[in-house]
Amino acid sequence: MSKGRVCLAYSGGLDTSTILKWLINDGYTVVCFLANVGQEEDWEAVEKKALALGAEKMVIRDLQAQFVKELVFRAVQCNAIYEDRYLLGTSLARPVIAREQVRVAQEYKCDILSHGCTGKGNDQVRFELAWQALAPSVKIIAPWRIEEFVSKFKGRADLLEYARVNNIPVSSTPKAPWSMDENLVHCSYEAGILEDPDHEPPKHLWKMTVDPLDAPDKPYTFDIHFAKGLPVKVVTEDKKEATEAVELFKLLNRIGHDNGVGRIDIVENRFIGLKSRGCYDTPGLTILRLAHIDLEGLVLDSKVRELRDQFCTLSWSRQLYNGISPEREFVENSIIFSQENVNGVVRMMAYKGNAYVLGRSSKTSNLYSEEDASMDSLDTFSPMDTTGFIAIQAIRLKKYGESKIAQGTPLTES
Repeated sequence: MSKGRVCLAYSGGLDTSTILKWLINDGYTVVCFLANVGQEEDWEAVEKKALALGAEKMVIRDLQAQFVKELVFRAVQCNAIYEDRYLLGTSLARPVIAREQVRVAQEYKCDILSHGCTGKGNDQVRFELAWQALAPSVKIIAPWRIEEFVSKFKGRADLLEYARVNNIPVSSTPKAPWSMDENLVHCSYEAGILEDPDHEPPKHLWKMTVDPLDAPDKPYTFDIHFAKGLPVKVVTEDKKEATEAVELFKLLNRIGHDNGVGRIDIVENRFIGLKSRGCYDTPGLTILRLAHIDLEGLVLDSKVRELRDQFCTLSWSRQLYNGISPEREFVENSIIFSQENVNGVVRMMAYKGNAYVLGRSSKTSNLYSEEDASMDSLDTFSPMDTTGFIAIQAIRLKKYGESKIAQGTPLTES
């Protein structure tokens, strides 16, 4: 009799294949789940392998449209960024994957969820907290935190020996000396030789961008159209055009890839408290974020932008980095409201590792006035009015300076 029905997040790799067989050998019935969030994968081979190892079912779901529309484009609307560098490529995919795994578990009557995340990473936290929000009564098996499992599999050699004994197919391709996680937004590289933060990433490591030194010597130009802060159309210099969300994002990925845009190499602070070195190439989102920030400069009210930056951008980025939460839902509604008037076109150029803004325009915003800003016109804005503005602003500053003098610590001596 089965000990229970488990829905396992399964990639087809050595770790999750070992976990699949270990669960089956321990008496569980296992339904495997894999999300298509834009990664390169031999889907048929993964399904064949899972079923051959004893899975009752291998469920593969295409989540690319949900991923882009619900998470990636929301990140664009709030200019999401973590610790000033990381564009959250891995974090962005986790909520839709976690939600779909719960749906699959419910569909196939599984009362237990399982994953192959290590005990030192962020993903174990993201998935498990999300699962408990999505299905509060769910049970979880996290093998890499079970003493029996960890004691049995102390390294890759133990995994390979278990694979040999249990007839688990193992790739003959030599394993790269780092780990990778790929989706439509980025590819991340960490662990192995990259754990030395001073070790330069090898030239062949990067998968989603060409080396900027090898990129074309000619700039590539294109236009990005926005409506309510969302990208709705991309038109390129060679007449390519995309309007559907996934197609549009893939086109920007291709532009960024070909021109070496979007590489970073950082040390970040994980949710669990450890520092981790990671390399990321994020071509399309790097371009989109720059274009969106630039358009906001033209069409977004300054005080709305200040509040959004202060209370939404950083908060949403950290909330997304950590997972699903009610506070993220609260912040998202503020983000959406702030974008009501973010409409326009940004003209862009990609060239040898960088994206540049060439110009921007909007037919719906009146916040920018060329006449108001012109140094050659006094018709709509009188410089003399500024005298009173400065006088009002100076009231508290004069009192501040006077109090410092009275205290014997004038600001001139600070």
